[in-house]
Amino acid sequence: MSHPFTDLAIAQHAHLAPIEQIGARLGIPKDALLPYGRGCAKLRWSFLKSLRHRPQGRLILVTAITPTPAGEGKTTTAIGLADALQRLGQKSAVCLREPSIGPIFGRKGAATGAGRAQVVPREEINLEFSGDFAAAGLAHNLLSALLDNHFYQGNELRLDPSRLQWKRVVDINDRALRQIVVGLDGRKGWVRKEGFEIVAASEVMAILCLARDYNDLRSRLGRIRVGACLGGRSATAADLGAAGAMAAILRHAFLPNLAQTLEQVPAFIHGGPFGNIAHGCSSITSVEAAVSLADWVVTEAGFGSDLGGEKFVDIFCRQSGLRPAAAVIVATIRALKYHGGLPLDALDREDSGALEAGFVNLERHVRIMRDLLGLPVVVAWNRFSSDTDAELRCAEEAARRIGVASAECRHWAEGGAGAEELARKLLDVAERTPSRFRFLYDDDIPLWEKIVSVAEKVYAAGEVTTKPSVRRALARMEEEGFGKLPICFAKTQYSFSADPRRRGAPEGHSLPVREVRLAAGAGYVLALCGEILTMPGLPEEPASLRIDIDEDGRIVGVL
Repeated sequence: MSHPFTDLAIAQHAHLAPIEQIGARLGIPKDALLPYGRGCAKLRWSFLKSLRHRPQGRLILVTAITPTPAGEGKTTTAIGLADALQRLGQKSAVCLREPSIGPIFGRKGAATGAGRAQVVPREEINLEFSGDFAAAGLAHNLLSALLDNHFYQGNELRLDPSRLQWKRVVDINDRALRQIVVGLDGRKGWVRKEGFEIVAASEVMAILCLARDYNDLRSRLGRIRVGACLGGRSATAADLGAAGAMAAILRHAFLPNLAQTLEQVPAFIHGGPFGNIAHGCSSITSVEAAVSLADWVVTEAGFGSDLGGEKFVDIFCRQSGLRPAAAVIVATIRALKYHGGLPLDALDREDSGALEAGFVNLERHVRIMRDLLGLPVVVAWNRFSSDTDAELRCAEEAARRIGVASAECRHWAEGGAGAEELARKLLDVAERTPSRFRFLYDDDIPLWEKIVSVAEKVYAAGEVTTKPSVRRALARMEEEGFGKLPICFAKTQYSFSADPRRRGAPEGHSLPVREVRLAAGAGYVLALCGEILTMPGLPEEPASLRIDIDEDGRIVGVL
């Protein structure tokens, strides 16, 4: 059995309310739910359509400072905040992404919160859940198979073999699949280099999260670019006749999942794009449903405000029409000391100098959310047992200096009760401070100028470098009518620069854009920077080595 104080043990000993009771908290009738076991359900499409014209509650975005190996607890804080809002008498809900099995079995581990601030059932959500990741992978790989079959059957579309751009996907970190060779059957097969990406990086996953309804889903799938024909015309999934079958595979995956927190707050868990290589937000359908049913909805965006927060505004909000009322920036004393230069093995010791030096990272993130994107901000100090009272006072004073409210949070140990101070300050800020929400750039400026705008304003880059082939690719996208699309940066989450070793708030650095990809179905242009990869690898000691089952089939280990 798991240790009684591990995250897994806490979740396994939790009392799960029947999912019908969780739905009833938001006024969801029993017949609107499609149960997946006792603790989860999908929402029927007929019910989701009925919500379209209801008044909307307030949406709160949870983001964070630049991630560190010490961990900041963004998901845990989002869950704790939703629990605290309920404790204060508010009708609340939380919207989270689904975990990818790749990181769960790799380095990162589970993505359902921790301690007393979790969503449950933990094992099901982290491992299989309702099959959405599998469906996205199947739909993606069906398109790959149809593309290869088109060549095998004679290539009626006259696809250019040198300009194919559709890889395959799998939801496991497997660096050996980054580059492969296919077509070795020795008959009519066409031998060529190919590769795999992780499912969370698939454009199909992005489409699943950004589509508004089934017609939009099918239309977006049809717009996926798989390559180019001889003569230059783009080739799409619709040209291959793939969109209908792909949509059929995704028909259930498109419906949002409803689960619960340990304190039985409704939790919408849907979609799983990574924030460092995709847009990193929950699905539009899940967030729209939540704000139509709850007064306060807490959602998170992948990694820090520079990656997740900016993409939430410039991609998710652009496409959904939703606008957050405020933002919470999660920070820890340990992470700020790390950004101030302290080594990882020294973060438990008090060091006011390193803490002061690390505040530049927090200041940059506050500037992004408040000054660039116009959102009222509250800083959440996610407290660790090694943090001293003196360090916390220093951190609170630093927040006052830059003009933001902050709150100590103990939700990991105390659940919603430990985040009530944060909830109260958030309610106060959201009521007193009007949002001046704005996009970082206009739709009409050229794609390269959008890239430079994000690089200079958000990442504080001194220059943006690229190859002539990238500029030509952007020019072709504009000629084809995609110039109004937003930019989705794929880069390391560990630094404002493209070098994950540069801590703090570097500025004046060179940001190399090595490749751009058109995600016509998702509705953005992906800009890959530095050495970022769309297929992660496993660490020397993967978390999977410590995950097992007992004689009764219960999960044991680090999950």
